[in-house]
Amino acid sequence: MNELLSEYLPILIFVGLAGVIGLALLVAPFLIAVKKPDPEKVSAYECGFEAFDDARMKFDVRFYLVAILFIIFDLEVAFLFPWAVAFGDVGWYGFWSMMIFLGILTIGFIYEWRKGALEWD
Repeated sequence: MNELLSEYLPILIFVGLAGVIGLALLVAPFLIAVKKPDPEKVSAYECGFEAFDDARMKFDVRFYLVAILFIIFDLEVAFLFPWAVAFGDVGWYGFWSMMIFLGILTIGFIYEWRKGALEWD
């Protein structure tokens, strides 16, 4: 019985820590919320300038392009972790499959770089 409890102790600590953090995040807004609101404190603030008046105005899509490219490359790199863990079991087929995948990823990165998708002018 003692051995069984010691195996589940890390899980219990994790759940307890998650509960404490969750409770702290629920209580914190009540402690640090705006106490005496005035127009300056409750005004919308976005990236150092006033919020837009019209939702139909033109905006720069480069931010979204960079964000999407980051997500794509981040997810593709995330495939490397399970491959690295199972590297001994996948053999040469798994090795060359990953090399082809990384080659395609590199070609895409070079294409984006040459097209200027990563430039922020």
